[in-house]
Amino acid sequence: MTMTVPLYQAKAEFFRTLGHPVRIRVLELLRRGPLPVRDLLVELDIEASNLSQQLAVLRRAGIVNATRDGATVVYALSTPDVADLMVAARRILADLLAGQGELVAELRAETHG
Repeated sequence: MTMTVPLYQAKAEFFRTLGHPVRIRVLELLRRGPLPVRDLLVELDIEASNLSQQLAVLRRAGIVNATRDGATVVYALSTPDVADLMVAARRILADLLAGQGELVAELRAETHG
């Protein structure tokens, strides 16, 4: 008997997988298209072992795909929806930060008014 995971639980697990700065940065870089590991390393400026660990998490979750081209491993987003999600997250954050900026401005006005 297989137990099905409720959708909200699966979503929570998905977002937990995304919940690491290096993984988010990798996804942001891959938005522009597939990249070999060496290019990701140059962009991220982290240890190869750390990058390898984070890529493995994303690969196991099915968020990125890896293909081998000779000795080179190239990573790509598994679906364009992941790129869309990164853009949506950016928009949401921009809106939230704009709202905070307005709140700070109001608080300053009250303090100095």
